[in-house]
Amino acid sequence: MTSSTPRSSTTTNGREARDEPPAPRPRRAASAARPGRPRPLRGRPRHLPADRGTAPRVLPAPGDATDAALRAELRERTADLQRLKAEYDNYRKRVRRDRQAVAEIAVSNVLARLLPVLDALAEATAQGEVTDGFARVAGALETELASLGLQSVAAPGAPFDPTLHEAVTCTHTDRVTCPTCSAVLRQGYRVGGQLLRPAEVVVAAPDR
Repeated sequence: MTSSTPRSSTTTNGREARDEPPAPRPRRAASAARPGRPRPLRGRPRHLPADRGTAPRVLPAPGDATDAALRAELRERTADLQRLKAEYDNYRKRVRRDRQAVAEIAVSNVLARLLPVLDALAEATAQGEVTDGFARVAGALETELASLGLQSVAAPGAPFDPTLHEAVTCTHTDRVTCPTCSAVLRQGYRVGGQLLRPAEVVVAAPDR
């Protein structure tokens, strides 16, 4: 009869296979750190070890460098805009001055051509020839010329100013304490700060 006892199966190396669970594999011991090669740190370090007596130094985060660069660029662009605005303001002021100077030169050239007409009117007025309608025309002309900035520069009794007056004759008297325009022989005119023609005057100077 055939025996019912089971035969134990053999492995390839001739040992019997048992139903026991396999033994756990032994873990390898942690290798000692090699000298000169520190282990890498995981994560972002926040502080560096500081010396005794000093505060810890904070490492800048990657985003901080980007923010600093953006702020620096913003300051540079702001300075450029301020400089451009200042240049534009100076340009506007220069253009305004140039336009005003051109307008004054144009008005001065026109008024300088009308000075002989004013001289003729002044002479006719002194002789009593400007009457009735002609007097109204002469008054309207003087008003319009004054609105353009034409001003006379001499009057009897005004102090003598060599920058505005031209002395034709000079007399000495004890009635004045400083050189004075005693009479105006021909009126002088100016427009703004530009002198069109000096006035011809008689000067009365104090006695020495």
